[in-house]
Amino acid sequence: MNETQAAPTRAEAAQGITLLQAVNEAIHEEMERDGRVVVLGQDVGKKGGVFKATVGLQDDFGALRVLDTPIAEDVIAGAAIGAAMMGLRPIAEFQFADYIFPGLDQIVSQAATIRWRSVGGFGVPAVFRAPFGAGVRGGVYHSQSVEAYFCHTPGLKVVVPATPRDAKGLLKSAIRDDDPVVFFEHKKSYRRYREVVPPDELIPIGVARLDRPGRDLSIVTYGVGVHHAREAADVLAGEGISVEILDLRTLAPLDKEAIAKTVVNTRKVLVLHEANKTMGIGAEVAAFIAEELFMELDGPIVRVAGDDCHLPYNGPEEEAIIPNPSKVVEAARRLAAF
Repeated sequence: MNETQAAPTRAEAAQGITLLQAVNEAIHEEMERDGRVVVLGQDVGKKGGVFKATVGLQDDFGALRVLDTPIAEDVIAGAAIGAAMMGLRPIAEFQFADYIFPGLDQIVSQAATIRWRSVGGFGVPAVFRAPFGAGVRGGVYHSQSVEAYFCHTPGLKVVVPATPRDAKGLLKSAIRDDDPVVFFEHKKSYRRYREVVPPDELIPIGVARLDRPGRDLSIVTYGVGVHHAREAADVLAGEGISVEILDLRTLAPLDKEAIAKTVVNTRKVLVLHEANKTMGIGAEVAAFIAEELFMELDGPIVRVAGDDCHLPYNGPEEEAIIPNPSKVVEAARRLAAF
C-alpha cells in the first residue's frame, strides 16, 4: 500500500491518468489557484500519503500548507473545521475511511451544523477525504465502506467518484464549495483505470452521470460498483440484455431526477453498492423509487450489496462477502426474466 506513484509510461500517458493521479492533480491545481487551500493529515507531507495522493505537494507548497499531523483523527477534523471558519479551505486526509470515526463527532456535530447554528454567519469550506472499500485484502480496519454514516447527516455533501475524470472534476468542485464535503475514493480503483481528463474541468456536485444507455434494465450504482456494472453489462449484452448504468457520483444530495429518468426508461432497476446491504444507500434509492415511481416498475427493485458482516483478510472469504460482476450478472438475469 505504500508504493510510490510512479511516472506513467508513454503508453499509459496516451490512455490518460489514474484516479489517484487525478486526485493529486486536482489538489495541486487548486493549491496553485487559491492560496487559501491547505492540506493536513497523517504523512501527507514528506511521505506524500499512504497511497501517494499528496506526493510532491509539500515540495511545491511548503510545510505550512501541507501539514503532517499527529495520529489523531479528531484533531485533524477539528483543526480543519477551525481553519475553514477562519478563512482557509482545508483538505483533511484520513489515511483510511475506517479511521475517520474518531473525527465523526467533529464532522457531523460541528462542520455539518455550523452554518445552521450561526444562521449563516459561518461556513465550513472543508473537504474530508479518505480512501475506502474492500477487495484489497485489507481486513476489517482497512476495508470498510462508511459512506452511509455521513449521508444521514444534513449539512454534509457526500461524493464518491468512479472514474479519474469525475474524481478530478468533483474534487475541484468540492474544494471550491463553501460547505463541508466528505469525499471517498475507492482504493481498488486508484490505479486500475485510466482516462483522459480535460484540463481544469469542474463537475457539479449533486448531478449523476449516465455511464451507459440501455433499454432492458437499469443498474444504479457508484464508486467501484460502476466498474462491476460495466463488466456485467458486457456479459449480459452477449445474452441480448441491454443494461443502462447510472453512476450517482454524489450520494448526498441524491440526483433523484436522474434516478427517475432511468427508471422510466427501462422499468426495471438493480441497485448496486459494496457497503452493507442493511440501511445502505441502496435502501434509500429503493425507497425513493417505491414511493414515487412504483407505477413505472415492471419488476421488483433488486439490491446487490455487501453482506452484513465484517471483512476478513482471507481473499476467498472477502470475495464471497462483497459484490462482483458475476453476482451482478446473476441478479440481473433474474430481474430481466420478470
